[in-house]
Amino acid sequence: MSFPRTFTDQMGQKIVLHQPPQRLLSLVPSQTELLFDLGLAKQIVGVTKFCVHPEEQLKQKAKVGGTKNFDFEAIAALQPDLIIGNKEENYKEGIEQLRQQYPVWMSDIYTLDDALQMLQQLGEITGTAARAKELTESISAGFETLRPATPPVSTAYFIWRKPYMAAGSHNIINHMLQRCGFRNVFAHLPRYPEVTPEQLQQANPQLILLSSEPYPFKEKHIAEFQALCPQAKVLTVDGEMFSWYGSRLLHAPAYLQEVIEKAGATV
Repeated sequence: MSFPRTFTDQMGQKIVLHQPPQRLLSLVPSQTELLFDLGLAKQIVGVTKFCVHPEEQLKQKAKVGGTKNFDFEAIAALQPDLIIGNKEENYKEGIEQLRQQYPVWMSDIYTLDDALQMLQQLGEITGTAARAKELTESISAGFETLRPATPPVSTAYFIWRKPYMAAGSHNIINHMLQRCGFRNVFAHLPRYPEVTPEQLQQANPQLILLSSEPYPFKEKHIAEFQALCPQAKVLTVDGEMFSWYGSRLLHAPAYLQEVIEKAGATV
């Protein structure tokens, strides 16, 4: 591979690299995990405080703030030669400030195909295309085995409490729900709408899924939703399996199949 090379990210922005990147900074938890799985542990110099996988290896990495409040001094001290972010998870002003000084590659992901494209493109830009190809093929094969619920199950997926917030349209969670055969009752609303108890009762879903992130819903919260919708099946679910679009997708199909089967037990 000859340099300099121009790469285009998923937001259509072009970046020029004069040599293979050796000091990577990741601003997105799911993409941080992916970089490790691409074999780039030694090149990763910094991550956010929300990057949690792989746990042991991340203990050695510098933290540069959150996904929506970057520590610019910490970033400058690390001298990254490539920063990797995401349109939804990061904030526009921070990314624009970083672009003034560093090459910044941004993902923009709403579907599984978007995620697989991101994985391949990051493989290319980091010189790990062969490993990226292995991962994309394994993820694709896994999702081909997924057997969705039939007929579709009307579903509400909650990400926050006080106020209640659900997954609406135009996000990876809504796409994953569709792949499971779960019809999102709030898909007519944008992104992550606030939902009143009355709206939930009016939507009358057969299934309510309570995500482990960003709000850490637990078993104790099931009764709260069961009281609002006595007829619904209420389950807590691993939010990473519905919303992480990196190499965690390797494990998602088997997990989603379990959720489909649990939902189908009584609905």
